Amino acid sequence: MKLGIITLIGLIIVAAIGFYLKKSVFNKWDKTFPQSDKVKVEKVTFKNRYGIKLVGDLYIPKEKSSDKLAAIAISGPFGAVKEQASGLYAQTLAEQGFVTLAFDASFTGESKGTPRNVASPDINTEDISAAVDYLSNLPIVDKNKIGILGICGFGGFALNAAANDPRIKATVTATMYDMSRVNTNGYFDAMDKNQRYALRQQLNTQRTEDFKTGTYKISAGLPEKLKGDEPQFVKDYYAYYKTPRGWHKRSINSNGGWNMTSALSFMNMPILSYAAEIQTPVLIIHGEKAHSRYFSEDAYKKLTGKNKELMIIPDANHTDLYDNLEKIPFAKIAEFFKTNLH
Repeated sequence: MKLGIITLIGLIIVAAIGFYLKKSVFNKWDKTFPQSDKVKVEKVTFKNRYGIKLVGDLYIPKEKSSDKLAAIAISGPFGAVKEQASGLYAQTLAEQGFVTLAFDASFTGESKGTPRNVASPDINTEDISAAVDYLSNLPIVDKNKIGILGICGFGGFALNAAANDPRIKATVTATMYDMSRVNTNGYFDAMDKNQRYALRQQLNTQRTEDFKTGTYKISAGLPEKLKGDEPQFVKDYYAYYKTPRGWHKRSINSNGGWNMTSALSFMNMPILSYAAEIQTPVLIIHGEKAHSRYFSEDAYKKLTGKNKELMIIPDANHTDLYDNLEKIPFAKIAEFFKTNLH
């Protein structure tokens, strides 16, 4: 009898310790930005249309203006995780009264999908609509008041999603990349058709080798150390991803590179083909000094809707719009969503 009581007590103690450790791990703040006391955060999961489980952080304002709130799905930058820039945007906008969802794209971060570190113009666009699926079914969200915000490469995916998904009532892009264009034409459209053919030969040869070895070769990422002669935008990326400012253990850009053959699908599938058919409001934001500024300016030209705006931030580079609170126009973004998610 005594042995049974001792065993029972032992099991209770073990369970209590396990609960405490689990709670401590869950509550540990693992973001690259300070935690707000105006917002509560919940780890959530949902599946996209291909059955891939996505993991996100749901930010909910502690003081709610109504029973059902407008919501915003947020992702990016390309190669980042939800604990970086997208989480900062989500938390800041939640402070303004929105329910926000920052999530990891398929094959990255805490989201599922194998092989790892794969990007896809189709699946990454689908990820955004899957986030809309999730938000549409939350009791605290008005499903008719959902917007999206894409940062860097996910700005292009956001426009692609807005063109295909009328449930999205308003779209913001920040420091966007057109990932199809940069993979197909190179930076500043410097790649010609012969160079593109040579790249296709290289990447498809790599496919053969990947199949043979059962592994996937990873493309070169940011250097571990700067030599000093890198382009300024590489130095800017390094200053964010490779330093305490923005480094995160699950971020591709902080720790390695993408699956090399990911580029093939982008070279064959232009993501902004139907941008002219977006009928809902769009706000495109970019830095004046960003190397990537031409992506936003040209995407803006594709839009035909009456409610579109291109906002250029003076003296800002590409990564300033990841986390520089003096450069990111959060007041403008909040006003845009409040006006158009009504």
